[in-house]
Amino acid sequence: MADGQSARAVLALVADPGTFTELPCPAPEPAPDGPLGWPGYDAARARAADRTGESESVVTGTAEVTGTQAVLIAFEFGFLGGSLGRGTGDRLEAAYTHAREHRLPVVPLIATGGSRMQEGMIALTQLQRVARQSALTREAGLPQIAVLRDPTTGGGWATLGAGADVVLALPDAQVGFAGSRVRPADADPAAYTAQAQLAAGAADAVVPPDGLRRELGVWLRLLTPRPRTATPAPVPFALGAPALPATGWEAVRRARSAGHPRARAYLDAYFTDRRAIGGDRCGGTDDGMLCGFGTHEGRTVAYAAQCGTATRPAGYRTAARLIRLADRLGVPVLTLVDTPGAANDAEAERQGAGAAIADLFGAVASVRTPVTTLLVGEGGSGGALALAAPGNTWATPDSYFSVIAPELAAAILKRPATAGETERTADQLRIRPQDLLALGVIRGIASPPPR
Repeated sequence: MADGQSARAVLALVADPGTFTELPCPAPEPAPDGPLGWPGYDAARARAADRTGESESVVTGTAEVTGTQAVLIAFEFGFLGGSLGRGTGDRLEAAYTHAREHRLPVVPLIATGGSRMQEGMIALTQLQRVARQSALTREAGLPQIAVLRDPTTGGGWATLGAGADVVLALPDAQVGFAGSRVRPADADPAAYTAQAQLAAGAADAVVPPDGLRRELGVWLRLLTPRPRTATPAPVPFALGAPALPATGWEAVRRARSAGHPRARAYLDAYFTDRRAIGGDRCGGTDDGMLCGFGTHEGRTVAYAAQCGTATRPAGYRTAARLIRLADRLGVPVLTLVDTPGAANDAEAERQGAGAAIADLFGAVASVRTPVTTLLVGEGGSGGALALAAPGNTWATPDSYFSVIAPELAAAILKRPATAGETERTADQLRIRPQDLLALGVIRGIASPPPR
């Protein structure tokens, strides 16, 4: 076994003791040597069953994980490499159906080499069944949290793994669509690891085995279905200087100050605990956009927060992914705006900056769950506005929002490149929090924490 863990062992690793109950297994259709009549297939299955004690490549059941009930799907790699065949598809379909009927989250614990060759195209089409079950579960507003074991390759990765809402991986697990025997001879093995998938934005966290139950338990608690609420997330307290700026340029200087409270300070103050999602699922990450779920005053709130840097396309796509997931689960969203603007270098254009910003605008515009926005620093043009909630955006006293940076506005107006002209332009743009409130751009100015 590649990772040394049987299906039963990994179930014992994540399930609370004594809580796992195996689901009934659908009766397979008798067919000598499978649907293709592959010589020796029955004998191979019999040997796999003797070796592992299992009758198929997955074990499914319900269990509690640190107190939260879930459907668990554990792959048995020792059974024909954890490959997917028709019997596997039957069990997976039954498990997902049970999850929807009982309103339970789904946790696939994946270790598979792909589709079962001895069943040919019948095996490959099981991926369509799995994708359909995953889609139905997504539409039902139930979370799917995948755990990538060693190996997670082929269709198992491309459906159960990469298609999950949150993807956790064990350290050094082999992860990739191409298995080790079908890659180019000169392929870099490091590109097919859990750590590489994390760096590429295809996984959310790498978790050691001894911390897996706790991590899964936190995620399940945060994402477990709850009644959809129309109550928005409360506005965070303003952590910076409480006095309003006297001029537009003072507002700019305060928002850009090195000592200015940034997103991490606000998230730390707002949440009692939180977990991050990472990456846009398109090969990109952006450290300047923090996204995830946390607990505020006893309930789950999703967050997407800019960190004061120019936001990259991957950051916008990650935020859109977060908002759509929160919408499906009925979780309110908090966004923190703080960016000089969207990244505008050539690489950002090649990565689809315009399309990524448009997608985030669309996600915010179409979301059903309430969104609360706090402007905590710079509000640089459309790159900041894309993350802002129409009608429910607030500002801290040490922030500003502008159609364009004052320096660039002065340059476009062909004004002399002097400090005085830049300051005058900042005042004319009316970018201070009190200006934004008077113009109806924001709903209010955030208060400082109570003493």
